[in-house]
Amino acid sequence: MAGLLEAFRQELSKLGWIEGKNITIEYRFAEQKRERIPELAADLVRLKVDLILVTGGPLALAAKNATTTIPIVTTTTGDPVGAGLVASLARPGGNVTGLSSLVPELNSKRLEVLKDAVPKLVRVGFLWQAGIGQDRLKELRPAALALKLKLEDIETQLDATGLESAFKTAKQKQVGAIMTNTSRPFFAERKRIVELAGKYRLPAIYFQKEFVDEGGLMSYGADFDDLFRKAAHYVDKILKGTKPADLPVQQATKFEFVINLKAAKQIGHTIPVDLLARANKVIK
Repeated sequence: MAGLLEAFRQELSKLGWIEGKNITIEYRFAEQKRERIPELAADLVRLKVDLILVTGGPLALAAKNATTTIPIVTTTTGDPVGAGLVASLARPGGNVTGLSSLVPELNSKRLEVLKDAVPKLVRVGFLWQAGIGQDRLKELRPAALALKLKLEDIETQLDATGLESAFKTAKQKQVGAIMTNTSRPFFAERKRIVELAGKYRLPAIYFQKEFVDEGGLMSYGADFDDLFRKAAHYVDKILKGTKPADLPVQQATKFEFVINLKAAKQIGHTIPVDLLARANKVIK
């Protein structure tokens, strides 16, 4: 998150907004405690800030529930229309606008890449957390069917015992590869998830490059640095008087596909040459 915030601040400064000089940024972090989110949003409303910047769907919903007047800019919301944040991408219609990271569409693409990476793949394990991952699971089923893959849903608690148990279940179900839900809690546990994928010798594809930075095999997703930089332009326009309702939501246009050959070697897996050629970055 620190790197993404730095990308946002850098772009903001290019637009003439210098933190501590002509703009003050109040930071609030839920630290993976979802129950804290509504109170953090309410706290910012009490401060009468001019704008609220949020990083995902749950945070955006909490901010929207806390205020109908303060502009809200989202940076990485997967499906803002489906989440009830905006009326439509072209005409948001309220006090919320920003960027979409195309989570549903990219989950299907990740599944496709996973099949290309593991040519004889039959079963894919999908790790999800109760109360968060049902929608993603539902969206993935038609894509799995089209690719002639069997999707095994593996519910997990995001602690050391729960994750270990989930990977044991994956092996028992004879899955040939895994994916995880794209929620923040999974991102927070990326180091442990990557370690377990290596331990159980399971090829995996993740939704952000930070998983690969931790030693994961592959990632495919929106370029989050680009989304945060674009968010700075929304902030600039709104602070200069444009209404959020008049700013269409932009979908991600830059994507990153990263492959880690060291991780492939660790689990004894060979990545097909044609897939390597498609990657933006290959770690050797």
